[in-house]
Amino acid sequence: MTGQTEQTGGQMTGAKMVVQALRDQGVDTVFGYPGGAVLPIYDELFQQNDIRHVLVRHEQGAIHAAEGYARSTGKPGVAIVTSGPGATNAVTGLTDALLDSIPIVVLSGQVPTFMIGSDAFQEADTVGITRPCTKHNWLVKETDRLGATLHEAFHVATAGRPGPVLIDIPKDVQFATGTYGGKETRPTRYAPPVKGDPAAIEALARAMETAKRPVFYTGGGVINSGPEASKLLRDLVAATGFPITSTLMGLGAYPASGEQWLGMLGMHGLYEANMAMHGCDLLICIGARFDDRITGRIDAFSPNSVRAHIDIDPSSLNKVIRTDIPIIGDVANVLGDLMAAWSARGRKTDREGLAQWQAQIGEWRARDCLSFRNSDKVIKPQYALQRLEALTKDRDRYITTEVGQHQMWAAQYLGFEDPNRWMTSGGLGTMGYGFPASVGVQMAHPDSLVINVAGEASWLMNMQEMGTAVQYRLPVKQFILNNERLGMVRQWQELLHGERYSQSWSEALPDFVKLAEAFGAKGILCKDPADLDDAIMEMLDYDGPVIFDCLVEKHENCFPMIPSGKAHNEMLMGEVSTAHAIEAGGAVLV
Repeated sequence: MTGQTEQTGGQMTGAKMVVQALRDQGVDTVFGYPGGAVLPIYDELFQQNDIRHVLVRHEQGAIHAAEGYARSTGKPGVAIVTSGPGATNAVTGLTDALLDSIPIVVLSGQVPTFMIGSDAFQEADTVGITRPCTKHNWLVKETDRLGATLHEAFHVATAGRPGPVLIDIPKDVQFATGTYGGKETRPTRYAPPVKGDPAAIEALARAMETAKRPVFYTGGGVINSGPEASKLLRDLVAATGFPITSTLMGLGAYPASGEQWLGMLGMHGLYEANMAMHGCDLLICIGARFDDRITGRIDAFSPNSVRAHIDIDPSSLNKVIRTDIPIIGDVANVLGDLMAAWSARGRKTDREGLAQWQAQIGEWRARDCLSFRNSDKVIKPQYALQRLEALTKDRDRYITTEVGQHQMWAAQYLGFEDPNRWMTSGGLGTMGYGFPASVGVQMAHPDSLVINVAGEASWLMNMQEMGTAVQYRLPVKQFILNNERLGMVRQWQELLHGERYSQSWSEALPDFVKLAEAFGAKGILCKDPADLDDAIMEMLDYDGPVIFDCLVEKHENCFPMIPSGKAHNEMLMGEVSTAHAIEAGGAVLV
């Protein structure tokens, strides 16, 4: 059945061009939902066996699944949606991918060209609607231009700072015949610089020699740059002995078991990471963008440091935080050149200053900011994730999350040794992201353990994708920390809004075990801490999709926490960590 589209060029319909271009780009999986405006493309997909199509239950699910696929493989994810509501349902996922720099290619159907602007059935100005939430988009009105546009879209999505792109394809363009020139017809006008300025790299190498309190601040750009970037980062940390922290999106670029690892920083970051950021004298930002969840109060952010910023996106430099040594370039290229420049100068560091800095970090670390008061009566969410980590850390594991308290606890208590193992919604904070993302990850890694750490409220936003998981026999595990609350909303209401809990709980939650069974999956309920390990093992041993309903403490707060508008050294701490500090004679920051 593949013979009809095996040629790489020549005359063919627009729909056939789409399938051939996907094949030429090495695409093996697409996520989508059919509709009238994309039926020619779906007809071509039906007549071939090289590309798997995954039928999601909602277009938002298609985009998040493509994101999960992309983030876990390093390859662009692909989704197909129909016109009108199909395209508008994709907007949340596109914006999510834009803010988190995830390379995805979305193909949307459109009404025929002669009907555009007539308010035709299921017509929407898809290019206009998606312009602010894509890296670039196209409306293709001529079949002869479709092939080249498809290949250009993959290039734009993956080159430079990755991101989502969209191609809007009218139905008559899909039916019409045109000339397909093959992958080599891709325009090359978009060519972001990948090599950093040698003078700036040399300046950073000099700064590294004299810094007494340096810190590496890394982000998702390290992972997006590819495995070589993570390797070079690890080599540089080992060679310098500098401590390293990471954003939510950068977890795994440096191993959580690494000697210099400080943990995640930011609003719910670790005490030692935030204090190191506040007290450093050399801040080396690599592939991160100084977003507000990291910086806290901008005028008090890392106030006494020389700041270097390595990023492939020129618009990210000096956008939020002014830097002294800006370096535009691909992370892997710049880190390789930085290591060479620093090595050529003799690999010097201020050893005495570093020793004092490490001692100070040790004091901060001793505060044990993630300690909590456990219970034998109710499952604490922190304990649930500690046990999940202990029972899965040695497996071939991928983790996705929804958004909320559970997401922050997962980042705090789960350890990641490698890149591309952690998929979460960082910039947009999209509830409903994790479940479809886990579907995309499992499609990419069918033999791996894929777990979505969720809250019951977030999980319900895209619960319909349980049908997708069951249909494709995907053994994704939905690990729901069920506190029967909108946990993060409730926490802010307690701490910042006078304990006025406006609409932060539901009085009509489903029985998740029965829900799982209704979909044809397995449901597990656990509410006793003594049963938790056995229940987790039951989930892991089941060869199919599982909904694990873990009933946890309803009013647990996620600490540490930097309140909005506060500096890194003004964290709210948990009661156990605060007690530790008082016992040690330390200051209590509130």
